[in-house]
Amino acid sequence: MPEHRVTPPSPSAEKPKGPASYFPSIEKTYGRPIQEWLDLVADQLDTKKHMEVVQYLKAEHGLGHGHAQALVGYTKAQLDG
Repeated sequence: MPEHRVTPPSPSAEKPKGPASYFPSIEKTYGRPIQEWLDLVADQLDTKKHMEVVQYLKAEHGLGHGHAQALVGYTKAQLDG
């Protein structure tokens, strides 16, 4: 398995809170695993600002604003430690 810079929270008995609470809906709506989205967003954040990545996800991948914000916000928080 390749090394990922950002990984989704591990499944637990507790319902996810914050941006991660959107992850099941994102997978269901857009048909791609969350890990793919997190990898894509992490790569974009290397050269783009938060809102630029949100706009990219909306324009290039058809994500809604809330879903895009959740992915970027979660990824950024994980990268910032």
